Amino acid sequence: MATTLVTTIVIVFLAALVQTLSGFGFALLVMPLITIIVGLRTAAPLVAVTGLTLYGVNLIRYRQAIHVRRVLRLGAASIIGVPVGVWALANVDESIIRPLLGIVLLTYAAYRLIHPSGARVCSRHWAYPAGFIAGCLGGAYNTSGPPVIVYGSLRRWPKEEFRAVLQAFFFVSALFAVASHAVARHLTTKVWTFYGCAVPALLLGVFIGSRMDSRLKRDRFRTIVTGMILVLGLSLVLS
Repeated sequence: MATTLVTTIVIVFLAALVQTLSGFGFALLVMPLITIIVGLRTAAPLVAVTGLTLYGVNLIRYRQAIHVRRVLRLGAASIIGVPVGVWALANVDESIIRPLLGIVLLTYAAYRLIHPSGARVCSRHWAYPAGFIAGCLGGAYNTSGPPVIVYGSLRRWPKEEFRAVLQAFFFVSALFAVASHAVARHLTTKVWTFYGCAVPALLLGVFIGSRMDSRLKRDRFRTIVTGMILVLGLSLVLS
């Protein structure tokens, strides 16, 4: 138990650091690793509540660059998708979900490596299917990021606005995911115990990441993060 807690704390710290620097990556990095450690049915609600805390903190940091209409379009569609994802978590076999999560990660990583800046500017109406799919993935796997990140890349949002919209969307999605887990009674004592131990590490990751933010070239760092996601996706698919 102690080893599992320490490992979880380290993972949350590193993922919070990545999220603070790049604007995304927390759930994509944490969810596969913690799933391996504690199982999907504990990992999903745990990552939801820790993610909600992280997105709330970073949302305050990026609040001046938020585009409300973009967040509302994505958030409204994701609200419909979250209960679908939570239902899948309770009713779909874990041995099926893990490879699916790996495929999601591989697809996203491949897209970022092939088109790091987005191939073309897409219509804003794609926000609705992107938000719905993100809600489904968020409810089941806490990985709502890929559809929204791909959509934002194709829309070619400015860098600061890109990060601000992502934090706001992640916060809204995580809020409904946590509510859905609460209704489904997934927020067990074990989940809250791990959460209480992980929050200090999460806040430390945000603090250090905010200090490092101005010193790193974000494009290069995003490439490194994409490579990490690619490796995680492969590990889940092959396992």
